Amino acid sequence: MIRIVVAACLLSTASIAFAQVPSGNSAPQPVPFVDTIPAPRDEAYPGTITLNVDATDTTRGILRVKQTIPVAKAGPMALLYPKWLPGNHAPRGEIEKLAGLVIRANGKVLPWTRDPVDVYAFHIDVPAGAKQLEVEFQFISATKADQGRIVVTPTMISLQPNQVSLYPAGYFTRRIPVRMNVTFPTGWTAAGALRAKATGNVWAYEPTNYEILVDSPLLAGRYGRVIPLSERVTLNVFADEPGELVATPAQIDAHKSLVDQAIKTFGSQHYDHYDFLLSITDQLGGIGLEHHRSSENGVTPGYFAKWNEGPGRRNLLPHEYTHSWNGKFRRGADLWTPDFRTPMRGSLLWVYEGQTQFWGYVLQARSGLVSKQDTLDQYAMIMASYDSQPARHWRDLVDTTNDPVISARRPKGWQSWQRSEDYYNEGLLVWMDVDSLLREQSGGKKSIDDFARAFFGVRDGDWGELTYTIDDVARTLNAIQPWDWKAYLEKRLTEHAAGAPIEGFARNGYRLVYSDQATPAFRDGERTRKVVDLTYSGGLIVGNSPGNMGQLTGVTWDSAAFRAGLTIGVTITAVNNESYTPERLKAAIAAAKGGAAVSLLVKKGDEYRTVALDWHDGLRYPRLEKIGTGEGGLDRLLAPR
Repeated sequence: MIRIVVAACLLSTASIAFAQVPSGNSAPQPVPFVDTIPAPRDEAYPGTITLNVDATDTTRGILRVKQTIPVAKAGPMALLYPKWLPGNHAPRGEIEKLAGLVIRANGKVLPWTRDPVDVYAFHIDVPAGAKQLEVEFQFISATKADQGRIVVTPTMISLQPNQVSLYPAGYFTRRIPVRMNVTFPTGWTAAGALRAKATGNVWAYEPTNYEILVDSPLLAGRYGRVIPLSERVTLNVFADEPGELVATPAQIDAHKSLVDQAIKTFGSQHYDHYDFLLSITDQLGGIGLEHHRSSENGVTPGYFAKWNEGPGRRNLLPHEYTHSWNGKFRRGADLWTPDFRTPMRGSLLWVYEGQTQFWGYVLQARSGLVSKQDTLDQYAMIMASYDSQPARHWRDLVDTTNDPVISARRPKGWQSWQRSEDYYNEGLLVWMDVDSLLREQSGGKKSIDDFARAFFGVRDGDWGELTYTIDDVARTLNAIQPWDWKAYLEKRLTEHAAGAPIEGFARNGYRLVYSDQATPAFRDGERTRKVVDLTYSGGLIVGNSPGNMGQLTGVTWDSAAFRAGLTIGVTITAVNNESYTPERLKAAIAAAKGGAAVSLLVKKGDEYRTVALDWHDGLRYPRLEKIGTGEGGLDRLLAPR
């Protein structure tokens, strides 16, 4: 005992010594910095910015920008490039693509200095007598996917105003007037929430403010089609080839029904007009991004032409449309910011995205965009995915709301253990649980539809922003059906449970089961992702395209595949001593049920090795099984209104 105490004292003394600066060693102090960028004020900016964009260089993808920015006085001024972008929930502005910046006043070039801390800010000194700044730069868009999202192709342009503009610091962006003109290639058409008058190939857009401008992207192209869905909602479709624009009357009717069902569900419209911007392309970068009066929706070719092959990406439009109510009109109080420099905080993304994900699936079924059975099968895939993720043991749901900033959607090696933006689909599961509890406690008289009308259906026609906190969410639920909703929500957000919150489906009449046959929706998911998904049959996902045939694209943490030493990037070259094919792998896994492990010859780099996939439960695919007979809560939830 004495020796232990002495050792402890020696260790403590050593720790103190090492914590001090050794004599003679250099010991710097930090260089302080002062934030000289003015904070945003809710005051009118003195003058209207003019923004001119030349978007005709579709060969090189260079967008050329000229801005006129009025100034009221001489002295220091900061111009900002949008940094924290709504819908991205993160500082994702592509500042690295801004090039050739030149700022003039009184006919002379002004020197500018990039802020040493905030690289999105440019400092200048406005000379005496200057009435305006003349700003020029280029947005050097991506020409390969590894440079970022491709926004310019020979047949299409996705123009986001935040990429091609600077704005003055010190003002709420809603108080900065702006007028934009865009020159598109000759013969092209364009669509967006902002209305324009075209003179030749120059489109002059209606005056607005900078907040609305950034929230009003444009989609333009050589081949386009306008499909009215209601008096106030339009589907604007652009494609690489004109044949992709052909839609049957039944397909158009399903999109019209989406609008009808959403308005019936929420009981309001928070826009004067709404424009779906749908690109059908394998050249332009994919996107799904919400805006208040529009949405950007990118799908691969076959959206209309291969309609009967499966639901594909038809969930995208219901999801983004729902955001007009949830996320744009109703917005988490800590996510709303007065400009695009103020950091966003995403603690309420489980409402913003989670409930939007919930309504996206409900509305796809109610409208007929996706069949009820395919929707049930997709639910099963979501439930199984989260129920099998061991990461829930250590990382709670609310912490995943930090992922837009932490990872910015970069690939992860062990997503089932690291987690990702799980507030989307696990949020969906939580809101299904809420629906089931509302029905159960009210004796079937109340449901989440009542919440939708109470929370989102207020102030019809208002397309400003109405913020909320978790207390507002709980208060609305309590007004519908009294209960301790805040305690329930906090439990769901912070729990470290073994399985996902899937009880709500059982209360609503369906349970998660597994069979050895994949559902059509599961097979469609494999087809669109170009994989063989064996997540529940050993814990691996295998590439199924010419470029990555046999290469693992996913491995579940602590699964049989994990214990065999498999990782993403490993390629399966042989199965039980025969060359790899997806069919052989699935047949071997099925045959190993109650038998010997599957032998895999795998390759990573120049190294080959043989591993044993010690999985003996055969092929397993998730599906929903109805509980009892008659109409359950989920049946009623998915029925058209």
